[in-house]
Amino acid sequence: MTKAEIVAEIANKTGIEKVAVQATVEAFMEAVKGSLVNGENVYLRGFGSFTIKERAEKTGRNISRNTTIIIPAHNIPAFKPAKAFLGEVKHKVKK
Repeated sequence: MTKAEIVAEIANKTGIEKVAVQATVEAFMEAVKGSLVNGENVYLRGFGSFTIKERAEKTGRNISRNTTIIIPAHNIPAFKPAKAFLGEVKHKVKK
């Protein structure tokens, strides 16, 4: 599902204009990104958590040049679904 499809679905379910929904979705995503950039996790009860995970420094290999490189320690964004959400996805039967 793309962002445009999410906007269309929300607009259809709520009756709000797509332009307003798009602005809201964009503002939500910017708020989540801004919080993570500032080192703050985002917790959405019943949905999940957007967190920052720290990756340690490690040695990698460039196989095309047969060299080793040091990959420095860095942070990455991560999403952990809530237990209820995870349970719904796990127990969904494919049609």
